[in-house]
Amino acid sequence: MDSRFSEGNTELLLCIASLDPRNSFSSFDHDKLLQLAQFYPQDFSEMDQVLLTNQLDNFIYDVRNDNSFSKLQNIAELAIKMVGTHRNTAYPLVYRLIELALILPVATATVERVFSAILKTYLRNRMGDEWLNDSMVVYIEKAIFKDIEDEVILQRYQSMQNRRIQLSSIPSSKKGGKNVTG
Repeated sequence: MDSRFSEGNTELLLCIASLDPRNSFSSFDHDKLLQLAQFYPQDFSEMDQVLLTNQLDNFIYDVRNDNSFSKLQNIAELAIKMVGTHRNTAYPLVYRLIELALILPVATATVERVFSAILKTYLRNRMGDEWLNDSMVVYIEKAIFKDIEDEVILQRYQSMQNRRIQLSSIPSSKKGGKNVTG
């Protein structure tokens, strides 16, 4: 595992594993969950982290004493059960940790797929972060961009200042907004 994941990624996965509800939350680790919150400073302020300490203590006591949580097998089932029992509102910071744990694999897979499919070519390895981010948005949201006519995009860039050269019109065979990669 060490060869596939960096130390930071391994630690992140170990922190997420602390949310595993199997065996009456036997993997629950208060300190690891606080560390998980620190991986997301934009989602957990310093005050949130202080409040999270109390919520984690109350949460684990509550769910270990509620038989409806005893048969849960994964974090997704935990999230569903929390919403069903309204514990997502009683423990909003714990629920936020669970949401982040659930979206991490999806977010990571989407980014990896984009890089593999389009972005990390030899020429694009040399582009700046802003251009790379813009390219990712266009690729991910290609369903929206396919309906925009190429000529409209060309005219927009033509009207921008600081162009090195004037762009020429798009031949009629290329019009129709169908040139989005993917």
